[in-house]
Amino acid sequence: MDAACMRLVTDPAAFDVLLLENLYGDIVSDLCAGLVGGLGVVPGANYGDRGAIFEAVHGTAPDIAGKGLANPIAAVLSGSMMLDYLGVGRAGERIRSAVAKVLRSGHSLTGDLGGTATTSQMTAAIISAL
Repeated sequence: MDAACMRLVTDPAAFDVLLLENLYGDIVSDLCAGLVGGLGVVPGANYGDRGAIFEAVHGTAPDIAGKGLANPIAAVLSGSMMLDYLGVGRAGERIRSAVAKVLRSGHSLTGDLGGTATTSQMTAAIISAL
């Protein structure tokens, strides 16, 4: 596990797919989130034979719940992945484009991305970009 994590940090392109048990998957997903901007921007999906579950990789973040500090992007992008899964890919793409527009603008970003926006303000910016 140590060697895999080190390799992920030094050469992430060396991996196409990682299949891990729950504990190691949680550790590695958190590590990889750090490579792309942090836990607040990483959507998650668990696919089964008869269904799927979509959620932010960070889970519910109870330590900051209700404080307006959470970055909504992970949850929003998880929703866009769900739309793709349900066959409504055009709507999922529109959401991803709106998120990208907000990120490129550099405005209405939450603290984890260097901004001062609250969760509600960033969510409103994404909705406006739709």
